[in-house]
Formats: sequence, C-alpha cells, structure tokens
Amino acid sequence: MLDSNKVKASEEGKTRLREAMKQAKLTQEELAEQAKVSVDTIKRLLGTKPAPNGVERWNVKNIAKVLNISPLDIIHHQDWNQHLQLPQEFEPLIKEKIRSFCGRAFVFKEFADFLKKYPKGYFTVIGDAGMGKSAIAAKYVYDRQAICYFNVLQDGRNRPELFLKSIRQQLINRYQLENAENDDLSALLVKASSKIPDGENLVIVVDALDEVEQEPGGENILYLPKTLPDKVYFLLTRRRYEPSKKRLYTEGVEQVELDLTASQYIEFSRDDIQEYIRFILNHDKEWKDGLRKWMQERNIADKTFIEQVAEKSENNFMYLRYVLPAIARGFYNDLSLTQLPDGLQQYYQTHWARMGMNKKDEEIKVIILFILVEIGTPIPCEMIAKIAGKEEFEVQKVLDDWVEYLKKQNIEGDDCYSIYHASFLDFLQAQRALQAKRQLFTEVNQRIVDYWDRIMQN
Repeated sequence: MLDSNKVKASEEGKTRLREAMKQAKLTQEELAEQAKVSVDTIKRLLGTKPAPNGVERWNVKNIAKVLNISPLDIIHHQDWNQHLQLPQEFEPLIKEKIRSFCGRAFVFKEFADFLKKYPKGYFTVIGDAGMGKSAIAAKYVYDRQAICYFNVLQDGRNRPELFLKSIRQQLINRYQLENAENDDLSALLVKASSKIPDGENLVIVVDALDEVEQEPGGENILYLPKTLPDKVYFLLTRRRYEPSKKRLYTEGVEQVELDLTASQYIEFSRDDIQEYIRFILNHDKEWKDGLRKWMQERNIADKTFIEQVAEKSENNFMYLRYVLPAIARGFYNDLSLTQLPDGLQQYYQTHWARMGMNKKDEEIKVIILFILVEIGTPIPCEMIAKIAGKEEFEVQKVLDDWVEYLKKQNIEGDDCYSIYHASFLDFLQAQRALQAKRQLFTEVNQRIVDYWDRIMQN
C-alpha cells in the first residue's frame, strides 16, 4: 500500500493529463517549471517513467492548479481519498447498500457537472421507493469517503439533533476544527471551508430527507443552511412529494434536482436494471445457480429473462432484490416468467397472499409484523414474543420466514429486528388499514400497552 501522502495516476487520469497539457499548450518541461515540480514527476504521472512509490499529493495539486483541472481528474477518487475513513456508525449500512451496485453513471456525471458549473449548492436525487437512491448515496460516500448522514426511520436515526451531532463530529475530525463543539451547521461549514485544500470541495451526502422527523415550520429540513460558503455542496436524496413539503429555501445558492422518474432518464435506468440482472445471473455466488436452474427448466434464454424481468421491475432495484432470490430459492417454481409479479407493490401483495397472511390461522404472523411496525425501532425476538403472547421459537420462525424483509442487527448482545425498507413499511401500514375490521391493529396496540404496564410493575 502507498504512503497516504503519495498517489498514482489512473489510466483515465493519464489520458486526461495529456489532454490538459495539450489544451494548455505546455510541454513537460514547461509544466514542471510552472508547477514547481520535477520533469520526472510529470513522467511518472503520464506513465512514461516507473512510479512504484507514487508521487506526492502536493505535486499533483500544483500540476492540476496550473492546468485548471481537479486532482481527481488525474488520480482516481478512491486512491486520492485513501487516507480518509467512513464514519463507523454508517459503515455497515454503506457496505450493504453498495453490494452488487451497478450503473447510475448518469447520476454521478450530472453531479460532477454540477460541481464544475457552480461554486456551491444543493443537488437532490429524487425517486420512488426502491429506485436505489440510498445506494447512490452510499456509493458516492464509499468511493470518495465523503462526510455523510443516512436518515433511517426504522432505527429512529432521523432527527435534526442527531444529524447535526454526527456531521459536526465528522467535520471536526476531518478538518481539525477548534472550538466547534457547540457550533451550528452554518458556523461549522464556514470554519471547514477555510481548510478545504486547493482543487477539492466539501461534499456532504444526506440520504432520505423524506424520513426526517421534524416539527412542521418555516425552517429548512434538518436546518440546512440558506447560504453556503464556496466549495461546499450537499448531495441529497428523497422521495417525490408535494413542493410545499420541500422545506429547502436558499439565498444565492443553486439548487438542482434530478428526478429518476423523469422521462429523459427512463432508458438509462432500464439499462442499469438490466446490467444488475446480468450481474446477478452471471456473478452472484448465492443466487446464480438457482436462477439458472429455474431458467433452464423453462427453456428461457438469458436475453429474454433479463429483458422481461427488467420490464416487470418497473425500473425498481428493490423489486429485483426480492424477486431474484425468491426465484433462485424456488418460491416461484409453479409460475412462468410472464406470471411473475409486476412492480414492487404487486410483488409485496403476491408474497403476502402466498404466505397465507389473510388466513385466520396465520393471524400471529400478521400480529408479529404489526408489532414491528408499531414499535418502529429494532427490538429483540424475546420482546416480540412477550408482546405477542407466544413462545420465542414460534416468533423466530415467523421472523425467519420474512428474513429478507427485515433488518437484523446486534444491539448490546441481542439480535434485534426492524422493517428493512421504507417501501415494505408503507405496504404493511396499508395492510394494517385493511385489517381494521378484524381489529388486529387495536389488538396489537393493546398488547404493547399491556407489555409496558408489566415492565413498569416489575
């Protein structure tokens, strides 16, 4: 591994460096003189001289400054940011979100263009549940080790004070800020902006603004600043909602929105979806064999499978996350390709019906899921069992049956469960409304109240 102060040019970077030198009409010797570096340094970056130990970062910065390009045009962002670290609180989430990540190059290109065009600003990626907004945010953070915050409704990690606490600590650590422990976000950004190295920007990624829990009012969502210092940018993600709920008011700061559902991006999204299916089909060790077996039994060619499943997904990655493993596990052995569910909501409804959730003797399954909905934060199997009035092994079996829809995490030695994705939470809440006549929701609430009463009495 290279010294963190040294880096190597990527293959694309070598090409970009040559182009920039040509545009600037500078020879290697002239560039070296103006950048105050050696000619050998230029040659190492161009790849015409061996560079086993890389070159110093400050040399790359000087060269980029002379050529009016970014150091990241020469050095791959992962190599450039190798000395930085992901925040520990989000590292597991980030790594889970980018597993099998495919495509979305058009999003990153538009954001890169935004950074070049404006001196500061807010760039928001908008899309429906399951379209990969969080994965886009996670991929950007992972590649660039960016400062970030992921709002997670199911974990109760979605309030302004938690956001500020996390971002404050990340900024203090990265830029060695002093006397900033009590600063608000605006003050923090002003202090940090004075320490941003030449040729770099400060990008803060904030995921899932639609999941933020904040009192209604005139303030911006998460109290994001109305004004920003130069070289400071926010990359935001959220679902579509009414303009009145936007709550992002700025002065002299550019706002750009990229809506993944817009017509100009449909073809790009379809290509990304097909790329993802192709990747799982050919490279995913866990599911590819099961998928191949299902296809062979029905004599389905790769091209046909990829195109038709992509069509059924309605450009929704969450649909694929559920349907492809379900096919591989044999859950759809009685169905043909054309009989697979159309879209994420129909998939949830189909799974609900096939699991027998509407049958009277399966009520306990519904009650357990409703408990997770109503509690809203991760809870252990033991607590679910006590609320439901069932044995732990019975509850664990239900949790195991719904494992792909639930998030399992170890908290203080206990395996705790919560709803994995907001789209499934939405579906369950709709089912809760449908179950009103059977009074299951009222029963679940009463069981929760009784449980807490017992806890208080002991």
